[in-house]
This record gives sequence, C-alpha cells and structure tokens, in this order.
Amino acid sequence: MGCFKILVIVLVICCFFIENTYQLQSYEIQALLQLRKHLEYPVQLDVWENDDGDFCSLTSTLHMSITCQDNSVTELKIKGDKLVKLTEFHGFAVPNQTLSEGFSIDSFVTTLTRLSNLKVLTLVSLGIWGPLPDKIHRLASLELLDMSSNFLFGSVPFQMSRLIKLHTLIFDGNFFNDTIPDWFDSYNNLTILSLKNNRLTGQFPSSMSKITTLTDIVLSHNVLSGKLPDLTALSNLLLLDLRENHLDSELTPLPKRLTTVLLSSNAFTGEVPEEFGTLNQLQHLDLSNNSLGGMVPAGLFSLSSISYLNLASNVFSGSLPSSLTCGGELGFVDISDNRLVGRLPSCLNTVSDKRIVKVSENCLSLDTQYQHSEGYCKQANSDKKRITVKEIALLTGVIVGIVIVVVFLLVALLLFRRSQRAHNMVDQHMLPKVVQHNAQPQVPSELLANARIISQAANIGSQGAPSYRVFSMEELLEATKNFDQSTLLGEGSVGKIYKGRLGNGAYVAVRSLNVYRRYSNRNLKLRLDLLSKFRHPHLVSLLGHCIDGGAPDDSTVPRIFLIYEYISNGNYRAHLSENSTRKILKWSDRLSVLIAVAKAVHFLHTGVIPSSFSNRLKTSNILLDEHNMAKLSDYGMSILMEESEKAKGEDVTSWHMTKKGDDVYNFGFILLESLVGPTVTGKGEAFLFKEMASFGSQDGRRRIVDPVVLSTSSNESLSIVISITNKCISTESSTRPSFEDVLWNLQYAAQVQATADADQKSEVTSPS
Repeated sequence: MGCFKILVIVLVICCFFIENTYQLQSYEIQALLQLRKHLEYPVQLDVWENDDGDFCSLTSTLHMSITCQDNSVTELKIKGDKLVKLTEFHGFAVPNQTLSEGFSIDSFVTTLTRLSNLKVLTLVSLGIWGPLPDKIHRLASLELLDMSSNFLFGSVPFQMSRLIKLHTLIFDGNFFNDTIPDWFDSYNNLTILSLKNNRLTGQFPSSMSKITTLTDIVLSHNVLSGKLPDLTALSNLLLLDLRENHLDSELTPLPKRLTTVLLSSNAFTGEVPEEFGTLNQLQHLDLSNNSLGGMVPAGLFSLSSISYLNLASNVFSGSLPSSLTCGGELGFVDISDNRLVGRLPSCLNTVSDKRIVKVSENCLSLDTQYQHSEGYCKQANSDKKRITVKEIALLTGVIVGIVIVVVFLLVALLLFRRSQRAHNMVDQHMLPKVVQHNAQPQVPSELLANARIISQAANIGSQGAPSYRVFSMEELLEATKNFDQSTLLGEGSVGKIYKGRLGNGAYVAVRSLNVYRRYSNRNLKLRLDLLSKFRHPHLVSLLGHCIDGGAPDDSTVPRIFLIYEYISNGNYRAHLSENSTRKILKWSDRLSVLIAVAKAVHFLHTGVIPSSFSNRLKTSNILLDEHNMAKLSDYGMSILMEESEKAKGEDVTSWHMTKKGDDVYNFGFILLESLVGPTVTGKGEAFLFKEMASFGSQDGRRRIVDPVVLSTSSNESLSIVISITNKCISTESSTRPSFEDVLWNLQYAAQVQATADADQKSEVTSPS
C-alpha cells in the first residue's frame, strides 16, 4: 500500500510538470531569436543564448519575461536601457540613443507578428525607431500593448482599430506627431489609454466620450488644442491627465467617479463648473496655469476625499467665504497668483503640519506671503474686462470681413462654373459611364477628373523620375527609325513594343496601342493623366504619350503611343530558365523580385483612386534592371482599354473583389513559376494543379521544384511560399488572400532565408 501511494504521488508530480512545461513551435523559437537580432542583441536578452530553445522556462527578471501557454508565447516583456533623452527627433537613427541605421521597424514587426498568440506585449526603452507599420494589427489576440520610451513617430496606424481585444494601450514617451485617432471607440474593452509625452496635435476626439470602459485617459505633454468634449458618459473614468497641452475651451462637467483630474498648463477659460464641487471621490485636482476666472467654487475645498488642490496662476477673483470648510483629507492647497481679495477662511489660515497652503501674489489681507495691494487686483480685473471688449470688437470685425470675402468668392466661382458648363456639355455625355441605378460606380467621371494619389509610395516612386510629357509623332519616328522591324522588342495582346533612342541619347520603350473605342479628347486625356500618376519604385516609369489622330472613319481612332523607361536586363521569366543566356536567380533573389512585384500590385490596388485591377501579371511582364531590381510593366491597361467598362450592369463591389482576386490568382502562378521554373509551368494549369499535392512531401518537392531553388533555399522559407502559393491559386476567389497578406508572407520568407544563409555562412567560416 505504501508503494502504491508513492507511485500515485510521483505520477501527480509528473503530470504537474508536463502541464507546466511547454515546447515552443520551431517557428516561434526562430522568431524570438530573430527579434533579438533585430534589437541588436541587448544585454537584457543575453539569457536567450541557450541551445535547447526552452524559452518558456526562463526565469523572469525586471527587464525580461516570457509566458507560454499551449506551446505558444502569450506574454513577452522586454525593458531596455535606451532612455529617450532627446527633445527633438527627425526620423533618423541617433547614435547611442536609437537602434542603428540598419534597423528596419517593418521587418521587426513582421517578425513580431509570427508570435500570433501574444496577449501581452511590452517593449520599453529599446531604441525602436520609425513609423509603426499597419501590420501590427496581425497580433489579433493582443490585450495589452506597451511601447513606451522609444522613437516611434508619424501616426498611430488605423489598422490597429482591428485589435478588438485590446484593453491597455500605452505609447508614452515617443514622437507621434499626427492627430489622435478618432477610431478608438472601436475598442469595446479599452480601459487604459496613455499617449503622454508625444507631439500629438489637433483636437481631443469627441468619439472618445463613447468608450465607456475607460478608466484612465493620459494625454499630457502633447500639442492638443480646441475644446474638451463632454465626458460625463465615461462612468468608469478614474484618471484624466491632460496637462501641458493647448486646450482653450471652457471646462465641462466631468464623470462622477474621477479620483484624479490634471488639467494644468493649458488655456482653459471661463469659470469652474459648479458640478466640480460634487465629485466626491476626487482626490487630486490641478487646474493651475490656465485662464480660469470668476469666483473659486467653495465646494472644492470641502470634498470628502480631496487631498491635493492646485488653482494657482489663473485669474480667479473675489473673496473666499469666511464659512468655507476644508475636507479632512486636504493636505495641499495652492491658490497663489490669482486676483483674490479679503481674508482667508480659518481652515486655510491655520498653521498646521498636516496642511500646506500657498496664497502668495494675490491681494489678500495677510501679513505673511507676498501680496499685492487690493487696488492692483481690482485694476487688473477692470483692465481684463476692457481688453475683452476690444478683443470681441476686433474678432467681430475679422469675422464680418471673412464672410464678405467668402461670399464674393462663391459668387465668382458660381459665375465661372456657369460659363464652363456650356463648354463641357459637348464632351460630358461621352465620359465613361459605369453608374447603374442603386449601384456604386466603378470608375466615375468625377474620380477620373479629380484622380489623386493617396499613397506615400507614389511620392517615393516619383523622386528622381523624369517628368511626364507629351511626345510628338516626329520624335517617335526618329527614335524608332520609322518603327523599323529591327527596333521591335515584342508584340503582346495590347500592341507592339519598340526600342527607341531619343535625341538626348536616352533609350525608351515605345508601346503602340489600338484603343477600340471613340473617346473624346477630354476623356482620353483624363485617362492618360490618371495613368501618368502611377509612380512607384517597382513600376516601369511611364514617361509620356503621343496621340496619332488617324483617319476620321477609322474604327480604331485614335492610336496611342505610350513611352516608358527602357529596362535593359530582360524579363523575370528569362532569369528562371536554364535555357536562357541570362544568369539564373537563386532563391533569395527570386524572393526579392516577388516582394517588389507584390509591393507594386498592392500599390495599384490600394494606393491610387480609382484602383487598377487586371494588371496582366505574368513573369514575362516583370522586368529587371542592371541591379536586378524588379519593375512591373503592362500595368493599368484596363484604364485605356475597355476592361474598366465591364462593371456595367453588375454589382460593382463584387466586380472589384473578382478583379482583385484575378490579380492574386495570376500572381499565384508567378509564385509557382518561381518555384518550379518555366519549363514545368509550360505543361499547363491542369498538370500543375495535379502536381501541387507533391509539395507536401520532400520527395515530391525534389521531383517538381527547380533544382536551383532546392539548393539555395531553407526548408522553412520554401514552405512559407508554397503555402501562400496554394492560397493564391485557389479556385474559390473568396478564399484567396489579399496582396497585403501575400506581401507579408513573402517578407517573412525572405527574413527566414536571410537568417538561414547567415547561419550557414557562420558555420562555414567558423573553425572546426
């Protein structure tokens, strides 16, 4: 019986250890090691240098802790020693302050999101710098995020609104310099919001008054201005800290449960609402350094829980009632630098070790603490009233003047619009019509007429690019030797392409297009103007166009020539074929090409208005320059051809999704060709779909995957791309991923490959 009891105890102990021991997935171990590398091996993570990868059993310290559950990391806390000591930050690496110039916050967050089960993430004082990427939203399980004391700048990304489980968000001590997002009310569980010590501008968002779960709002030391909205609906709010901003409205009533209100060093005006005297749970109230006036509410002093009351440096006037009483917890009062007169109430005039009272620079009847004469305060109040009258008169005059100017401009604009209307009537009915009753337009004429680029990528892509211009037919004839056959580069479904040399010696590619529709000149120029704005580092630059009028009875009038930059190093397909004279690309180079193209297509889908779909994606339309940088050609043709008109008569939203899915599907075959080579893909889709099942086994991969890929890729990197390829070529368009998902997976595959290459190089060079 004794042995049996011992056996039971041993089994219980074993079960306990089994339940509390977690073996992480290999990709999570690799992600953690990659994070350490991104953070440039901080000393706080030296304990990660173990060979068994048992991160879940590491002892927590003040600077690092990892919590695991079900073989996944659920909590990661890292606190470094790179304290923010700068008052200004210009978006570049700073020696001994930030991580180095080689740090990429995009790659860092990409790696971080591989820990998909994270609930708690704390990354404090690590020198992380850059704008926070949208892809942070992929941490869908996140409940607490603290990235305080780093060098994050720009805006808080909108995609974070998808982190619906978040209850604590802390970005203190960074350099965010946009407005406070107005989408925080999408968080149904948010309790703590702290963005202090940033450079946030704009107004306090009124939408925040809808987040009834909030207990703490901390937005101090920013550049907020305007009105403080009504927050009385925030029934759970305990802390409101808006110190050192530029808020300049009158104070509004506050929620009843508040214990701490810090509104000092703003520009609040008017009187303190009487409702402040009913905040019975209030312990700390700081209204100093504002422009508050009127009588000091006597009820503030007698609040049952108040311990700290600071009303200094305002313009409060009048006298305090002699019957004023002080709460039993009141230990600090500062009413200095106001316009108060008369005598102090006894509860403020009694010398006590339990209460500090500051009353200097008023006009009180006191012998202690410096006071002005009573006349000074009366004169100051009188001057303030006179100044206020003058300010009102001046403001009224300015407003009247502005109204007159606005009315004049509106009348002038109306007259101008009327004069133009008759001129536009001839062409107006010929603009693209895709609007159906009770349906949204695919390419409405308003968007074509006012097309605008909304992506920063467009600005980056246009830097250093030649300006767009109109070419003459004579220039093209001379550049292509009258379109001599020797200059023909190829012929596609939308026309022939010629190589040309301009008068300045620059080489160009000239595409001849036949537009099978009679567009008016205005309509055609609008379409060409839109296409000219598609600038991105991984799109072949459109340099200009030429319109050949043709004969009046020609059904293909007009003929259009598009002039592109000339890319000299051939197309991607040629660099995949063993029969080509071009250098065969290894796996890491292929990933670079795929990432570049994915970025370009993602830009065409989301970075321009209207979006460009059906972008003729295939390996022969991806060109490589002398540095092997990939650029997509043949994009945006649907704008000039009739494909953009096909939304007519069908639901436009579903049409958008179908066209997006078509690009994803075609890109899937680019991925597939990158894996197996053009020889195999030439056998047709049916053969490829059948062979895709072979990717699941090592033997199958060896049979179908390009030998160059097999010899230069890591197994994990290859598996990531195979997985996303399967999703892209799904027969169900609704199940295909977005290009954002595709891009994210490719970037991660490239990171995994880079790590594997570095490890292999280290093994080769290290002494045996």
